[in-house]
Amino acid sequence: MPSRPPLPAADACCVLRALRPRDAPALQRNADDEAVWRNLFEGFPRPYTLADAQAWCAGAWRGMGEAVWGITVQEEVVGCIGFRNDSGWLRCNAEVGYWIGQTFWRRGITSEALALATDWTFAHSAEITRIYAPIFAWNEGSQGVARSCGYQLEARMPQSAIKDGRVIDRIVYARYRRDTA
Repeated sequence: MPSRPPLPAADACCVLRALRPRDAPALQRNADDEAVWRNLFEGFPRPYTLADAQAWCAGAWRGMGEAVWGITVQEEVVGCIGFRNDSGWLRCNAEVGYWIGQTFWRRGITSEALALATDWTFAHSAEITRIYAPIFAWNEGSQGVARSCGYQLEARMPQSAIKDGRVIDRIVYARYRRDTA
């Protein structure tokens, strides 16, 4: 999947773009928040240091995904969104992950970013027919973001992940290429 970010609408409240080295301080500031960390995969650093942000901006994500973009508001990176394509016989699937700094929650920014990235992925990846978002069951906000972008509840996965040493439940939302026609 190419890494060129999707283009926003003229009246967009956010822009998705490639991360730059100078984004590291804003990325660190928005990511180093327990409320953000609580809803992300077990490997997400806590505390989230400037060195972590610098490595991510320099491309450390490349081992984890096909495309990662910074979610920007007025040129400041306030979060990230990315895709990881499945492989082999499951290569028609892509997992999406996203987060945004708590200061920017409940403004529609994450929903806009997910809609842009989803539409772009379907338009630029002919083989992808399903994009799925595994979300921690307690994260109602992220589930709302997925629903607002046309993702459908696909599964409830009890005891399917570990976060902070606890076995937790996840919910999977998915959107299908046929839903974009």
